[in-house]
Amino acid sequence: MTWLEAFKVCFGHRAQVLALRRYVQGLLSDSARKSMEAMLARVTEPGSYQAFQHFITDAPWNADAVWRRLRAVIPEREGLLIFDGTSFPKQGTHSVGVARQYCGALGKIANCQVAVTAALWTHLHAYVLGAALYLPEEWLTAEARARARVPRHVVFQEKWRLALTLLRQVRASGFTVTGVLADAEFGDNRLFRGLLHRLRLPYAVGISSHLTVFLGTPGLQQPRTISRGRPRKHPALAAGIQTRPLGAAIVAAHGRWRRISWRNRPAARQWTVDCVAIRVTPAVDCRHRRLTPEIWLLAERDVGETPRTKFYFVNLPATASLSQIVRLAHQRWAIEQQYQDLKTELGVDHFEGRTFAGWHHHMVLTAITYNFLQAERQRGRVSLTFPIVRGLVQEIFTAYLFAQRPQYLKRIEALRSVQLRI
Repeated sequence: MTWLEAFKVCFGHRAQVLALRRYVQGLLSDSARKSMEAMLARVTEPGSYQAFQHFITDAPWNADAVWRRLRAVIPEREGLLIFDGTSFPKQGTHSVGVARQYCGALGKIANCQVAVTAALWTHLHAYVLGAALYLPEEWLTAEARARARVPRHVVFQEKWRLALTLLRQVRASGFTVTGVLADAEFGDNRLFRGLLHRLRLPYAVGISSHLTVFLGTPGLQQPRTISRGRPRKHPALAAGIQTRPLGAAIVAAHGRWRRISWRNRPAARQWTVDCVAIRVTPAVDCRHRRLTPEIWLLAERDVGETPRTKFYFVNLPATASLSQIVRLAHQRWAIEQQYQDLKTELGVDHFEGRTFAGWHHHMVLTAITYNFLQAERQRGRVSLTFPIVRGLVQEIFTAYLFAQRPQYLKRIEALRSVQLRI
């Protein structure tokens, strides 16, 4: 069975199945720009542009059903779940979800779309398991909803809530999540971390430097009984217990800095940082009358003339070594590599449609294509960083250019084999 055979049940009739195949072939093409018009020009039997566009922007197939099917056919079922808020810079103001907001791709406030995505990292391959568009509140007015065709049931949700929804969907699909990784956009939120504690999931999340912590677990005292007024129901902090800024907490705990080196994969660049880890309790949880279990505070300094310090909350047992803590925190490199492939090879950020459904259709079809390539890597034991189809196209062109007929025919057959498995 070819890769796309599994998704036929999600589409209403044969025309949609043919459009699905054309769209995936267009994403796999060597077109530098993956807009619909550019892709259609590079597929065999392209059909009309109007029908191609209708399939993405107007056809009534359900993107959520396709996501569920995609999660069902992923060959690897266990790994770390990485959340990311990915931004797509935009020039105009008509694309759904576009607003002046922080754009990670540019490192500043800019005009962009933001998507919350979930990726499974198996320590060998990365798979896209879900994506949700973040809609600023100005996109939920009656006028904006009508313009972008945003369904009535869609309400404003913060990015961390979108991430938790994706986590529930992934677990419901039968995946074994061995840990969660995210940056400070999610790690600063006490409710996000609180749910991970309730699910007993290890995690390593970036945090902002302005947060404060208690050393270890702070002592509590029971509320005194008073004759008047409303009785206090929650224990209070014991006398003398105080919060500390992150840097001050490390100094107070006499944390010892150590130099740690590692490689994300064999033969890759070696990374080196100075690290220290101490056991703390986040103060923000205490201010809301709830204490989370004691966790690790990891601090890292770059090795160089102008070192920067980064902080992480890491939920691993107290017996974990510093190397284990650092290794977990830096598994996020996989999603950075993933988005390099998604953006440079598959054009995930090239979509120019203006509707809510169109954006989600494009995202799930891009995920189908990317996960097909990951499955191909698993078959051929190919490393994570590649563009398999583009590489074959380049080799075919080179063989043709230099009249190397045997190599040309061999590479044509390899490309045909890939297309047949789609």
